[in-house]
Amino acid sequence: MQTERYETIIVGGGQAGLATGYHLKKRGRSFVILDADERVGESWRKRWPSLRLYSPARFDGLPGMKFPAPKYSYPTGYEFADYLEAYANRFELPVQSGVRVDGLSREGDRFVVTAGERRFEAENVVVATGTMQKPVTPDFGSKLDPRIRQLHSADYRDPSQLQEGSVLVVGAAHSGGDIAFEVAGAGFPTVLSGRDTGQIPLPWDSRRLRLAWPVMKFLGTRVLTVNTPMGRKMRSEIRHHGGPLLRVKRADLESVGVERVLGRTMGVEDGRPVLDDGRVLDVANVVWCTGFRNDFGWIRVPFALDDDGFPEQRHGAVPSAPGLYFAGLIFQHSFTSMLILGAVRDAERVAKHIASRRPSEARAPEAQTLAEDGVAA
Repeated sequence: MQTERYETIIVGGGQAGLATGYHLKKRGRSFVILDADERVGESWRKRWPSLRLYSPARFDGLPGMKFPAPKYSYPTGYEFADYLEAYANRFELPVQSGVRVDGLSREGDRFVVTAGERRFEAENVVVATGTMQKPVTPDFGSKLDPRIRQLHSADYRDPSQLQEGSVLVVGAAHSGGDIAFEVAGAGFPTVLSGRDTGQIPLPWDSRRLRLAWPVMKFLGTRVLTVNTPMGRKMRSEIRHHGGPLLRVKRADLESVGVERVLGRTMGVEDGRPVLDDGRVLDVANVVWCTGFRNDFGWIRVPFALDDDGFPEQRHGAVPSAPGLYFAGLIFQHSFTSMLILGAVRDAERVAKHIASRRPSEARAPEAQTLAEDGVAA
C-alpha cells in the first residue's frame, strides 16, 4: 500500500478545517484536508433548507475572504456551503473530497491515517469533523408504535416529511424551537417538550440586536471562556443541555400554536410517548432534537477526556497525545466556538501551535520552491 506523507493531516473540510488549512498554508506548511463528502460544504447542504446561520454575515467570513452578503443579513446553510466551496477554490486549499477516514493510529513518532485502501502519515493530525457526528435518540424510541414517523433533526428537511396528524418535538434548545415553529406554522398541531434553556431577549433581526452584536461578541469571546468560572459553568450547560432560543422566541412559538411542555419525554406506554408527569401523547410524528454525541471510535491513539467527556485540550492541542489537535468542538475555548467566528479563532490557535513545533522536512511545495530559489530558508 502506497503511503502519502504530509506534515499535517486535517480530517474534515468544514469551516474549522478550511480555516486551519488557510493559516497553515500562509505559513508554508505541508498539509492535506481529507473530507468524507464529495463537495466542500456538503454537510451544510444536508440540513433543512430554511436553516439560517445564527450569526450575521459580518461575522461569517473565514480569514482572508468576507462573506459576500449585507453584513447584518443571516445567510442560509446552503449559501454558507457555497461560500465554503468558493473559499477552498480561491485559496487553492488541498482538499481531497470523498475520502472517508476510518482509522487514526500511531507508529513511532508519526500518525497513520487510513481511509479504505489509502494510507497517510503525518507528524500532526487535526480532527475537524465538527460537532454533528452521531445523532442521539433515546433507547425507548425503538418501542414507539411503528406507525409513528420518527425523524432526528439531522434528517429533518421540511414539514412535507411528516405524516398527517400531530407532532411531538423532543428537545427545546434552539434547533427544537426552530423546527417546532416551522411545523406548527405549516398547520401541524405541535407539542414541544424539554427543559427551558432560556432565550436571547432581543429579536434576532432587529436593529437593537445589530447594536448589541459587538457587545455579544466581546462577551462570547472574552468573558464566557474556559478561563473564567462563569464560562466553565456555561460550557457544561451548553455541551449537555443545548443553547438558548435564538431566532425563535417563546412568544413566536405561542403565536403559531405550539404547546410548550416543560416536562421531558421519558418513555413509552402502549406505543405512545410519555412525559415525566405521566401524560401520554397521542401523536403521529416525533422529531428528536436531542443532540449529537462525539464519535471518536476511529481514533486509536489514547487521549484524555475532560469532565464533560470531550477531549482534554488546550487551544485545540491535546497534551496527552502530542501532535493531535481538535478544531470545531462545542465550547472549545469560548461560547462562540459553536459559531463561525469562534471556530475560526480556534482554528488559528491550532495552526499557530503546529507552526511552533519543530519544522518538518515535509514542507509545502510552495515553500520548497522558494527555498530552492534562495528566497526562503
